[in-house]
Amino acid sequence: MTDDISTPPLATPSRDIAEVPSVEIISTAALHLLSAAAVNLGLAEDLPDHKDLDEARSLIDALAGLLDAAAPSLGHHHAAPLRDGLRSLQLAFKEASSIPDEPGQGPGEKYTGAVYPAAAR
Repeated sequence: MTDDISTPPLATPSRDIAEVPSVEIISTAALHLLSAAAVNLGLAEDLPDHKDLDEARSLIDALAGLLDAAAPSLGHHHAAPLRDGLRSLQLAFKEASSIPDEPGQGPGEKYTGAVYPAAAR
């Protein structure tokens, strides 16, 4: 004899992810890109001597592209701090690089436009 009591299906990864708002998924992906770029720029407290500017450039480009594409969905409240973090990474990259990029050619600048230190404005 079988039970007529229905048991709810177990939670699945798809069900879990379906319940997460897109702004949280996009923001989390952006934070992972931001953190990885910072590590590769030597900005991690526990790994200050690690620098891989090629990796940092790729990560900053990806972050800038993501923010450019997602900004309308994120809204200003969520996008503004991520854009500030992106700009900080772009400036840190310029400082860490021994060979300067042409204006507008630095990491992510095809999405953000040229980035200059505040004193250079």
